[in-house]
Amino acid sequence: MRYTEPDRPADAADEKLRQENLELRRQLQELKAGPPVKLWRPSGITITVILLGAAVVIAAAFVAGYVPRQQRIEAITSEERDQEHALPRVEVVLVGRAGLKSGLQLPGTLQAVTEAPILARADGYLARRLVDIGDRVKAGQPIAEIDAPELDAQVRQSKANVQQTQATMEQAVANLEQGKSDLELARITADRWTKLAAAGVVSQQDNDQYQAQFRSKAASVQALEKAIAVQRSSIGVAEANVARLEQMQSYRVVRAPFDGVITLRNVDAGALVTAGSTLLFRIAQTGALRAYVNIPQTHASSVRSGQSALVTASNLPGRQFTGTVVRTASALDPASRTMLAELNVPNADNALFPGMYVQVDLSSARTSAPLLIPSDALIIRADGAQVAVVRPDHSVHLQKIEVARDYGDRLEVASGLEEGQSIIANPGDVAREGLKVDPVPLAEKEPRQPGR
Repeated sequence: MRYTEPDRPADAADEKLRQENLELRRQLQELKAGPPVKLWRPSGITITVILLGAAVVIAAAFVAGYVPRQQRIEAITSEERDQEHALPRVEVVLVGRAGLKSGLQLPGTLQAVTEAPILARADGYLARRLVDIGDRVKAGQPIAEIDAPELDAQVRQSKANVQQTQATMEQAVANLEQGKSDLELARITADRWTKLAAAGVVSQQDNDQYQAQFRSKAASVQALEKAIAVQRSSIGVAEANVARLEQMQSYRVVRAPFDGVITLRNVDAGALVTAGSTLLFRIAQTGALRAYVNIPQTHASSVRSGQSALVTASNLPGRQFTGTVVRTASALDPASRTMLAELNVPNADNALFPGMYVQVDLSSARTSAPLLIPSDALIIRADGAQVAVVRPDHSVHLQKIEVARDYGDRLEVASGLEEGQSIIANPGDVAREGLKVDPVPLAEKEPRQPGR
């Protein structure tokens, strides 16, 4: 059935478009009504060519991928098989000796040569404080004043006691003079009655009575002389008490006992102080300091009085202070097996402080240098300290050793090794007796040997 458009007014463009649509519909209907289109079918030769091309592509992919992969697998397997049968490679070092200079560096503590607490010697209240922490003072310089009114009263009382004792003594002296006069009279009377009795003028009884009076007067004079001696002693006691109290009174002004620096201030003005118990200040002499060092037993015999040492402090980088060993304990502490040594360190510029932690270098020359090995070569197991020695046949031998000193990265060996032996630098847990190894020299730079 043919399609027809209804009649409607249109312009020329619409008419052209309508004609084109009609033509397209007509061609479509002719295609539907015409014979079927003939499809393409390949021939036998074409199929064969396609199959051959596919086979070539598959073969090329096999050669490019599978074969190289199998070759790599076989190479890796062969390498692993060779590694299983190869000797383990280890780095070795030769056992050498340290330098002839003993590198002995030990920690020490600085203390003031002279340090003393300053206590109150008079009871009272602190009237004034003249110095404070960090002030440098001279010997005899006033540093505090104490108000002691009770002590002043005691001084006045003791002086009054002296005057009273002196008055009593003056009275005793007067009594002695009177006693001497009475004695002289009694002596004259006794002599006179002795002559009268000898002439028979008086009775012997009267003569004996006057002789007794003379002896009594003589005894009284001796008693008065003893009383005067007692009074003199009492005056000495009273005067000594006055001197003592006046000396105590002088302690109201507290003075520095020696040149130094005030390291502690314990009181302020107005504080109650008690003689002999109240700590006022602490003073230290810092022009020279003492350094105390504990020497290990292995080096105790090499440290002696008069030996020089270098002292360094971490807070003073680049500075070294020269000290001198002044004395040693000459005995070891049973708890630490160390010997205490005391060094004198000059401190003219007061750069060092008491209580400071320092490093003391007591390096000294020695006649025989000990064997030296890296600390990483040490093996600590249940049977003691060991090293893995590589024998000439490249077998490992676990050798027991005795360690003398530990320098951190190096160890001094007292026994168990010989100079020139090869040991494994870092054996770890794989080292075992009789293991065959492939030794190679240690590649890294060895640390500096102590004493060089």
